[in-house]
Amino acid sequence: MKGRKWLVRICAVAVILAIAAVMFVIGRGHTVYFDNKTAEYNGTEYAAFQRVNVFVNGEQAAKLSKRERGMATWIGQNFKMELEITEKKGDEPKTVPVSITLPYSVDGIVVNLPELVAGLPEDAWMSVFVPVPSADDAEDEEIITEDNMGLGDF
Repeated sequence: MKGRKWLVRICAVAVILAIAAVMFVIGRGHTVYFDNKTAEYNGTEYAAFQRVNVFVNGEQAAKLSKRERGMATWIGQNFKMELEITEKKGDEPKTVPVSITLPYSVDGIVVNLPELVAGLPEDAWMSVFVPVPSADDAEDEEIITEDNMGLGDF
C-alpha cells in the first residue's frame, strides 16, 4: 500500500513537470515590431514600401507608410503574418505570406519588412527591441550631490 502511494505521487509530479515544460515552450509571449524603413545590407539599399498592411491571425495589425513602425503580440515561436504590399504609388498591392521562427529568449523583436521580403538572412532583418527612456523620466530623477547623501543634520 505504501509503495503504491509513492508511485502515484511520483507519477503526479512527473505529469505536472511535463505540462510545465510544454507550457514553458509554447506559452512564451513576444511583441513583434514591424519597420517599413529603407535599410542597407552589404552595400545594397532596400527601399521602404509605399504602403504595407500587416495581417496577423486574419486581423489587420498595422497599416504602415514609409518610415513607420507597427506591432503585434504573439504567443509561441512560429509567427505567421500576411503582408499586403504596395511598392510604389499607383501599383497594385501584392500579398506575401510570411512565416518566421521567433527566438525564444527575446521579448521584443524588430522585423524590417523590406529586408525580410527581399529574402535576406535573419541577422539582416531581425533585431532586438531596446526601449529608450523618455525625457520625462530623466527630468523626474533627483540627483543628490551633497556629501551627507540627503540625510541633512542627522
